[in-house]
Parts: sequence; C-alpha cells; structure tokens
Amino acid sequence: MRTIVDLPDKQIEALKQLGKSVHSSRAELVRRAIDEYLARHLPAPDDDAFGLWEKRKTDGVIYQEHARDEWDK
Repeated sequence: MRTIVDLPDKQIEALKQLGKSVHSSRAELVRRAIDEYLARHLPAPDDDAFGLWEKRKTDGVIYQEHARDEWDK
C-alpha cells in the first residue's frame, strides 16, 4: 500500500546518504524504521491480560472454587 509522508529536507538527505551506504532505498529504510518503532511501542498481544488479577484481594483459586460451588447448589 502506498502512503504519502512529508519529511523535512534534513531527513530526506540523511536517508539518501544512509541508503547509499547500506545499499537500500529510502522506502526500505522508512519501512524498517517503522517496523522498529512499532516493535518497541506496541504491547505484546497477551500483555492486556497478564497480571489482570494482581490487584484483587481474593486469591484466584479461591475465587474459582467459590464460583464452582455455586454450580452444586
């Protein structure tokens, strides 16, 4: 997919020089930069649930047993 991004001349020139030194296009350098940024800033998919029970006062196993006891009633 194509997208348009406005970059300052200073960044364009830096990308041009870097591209020459590593034999990559500006587009490839921008894609790599975005991949690295997203890898550092997006939470891992399972991070939303990890530690979810941490602040509860009831132990998870006790809560589970209590909930299952209701099935027998």
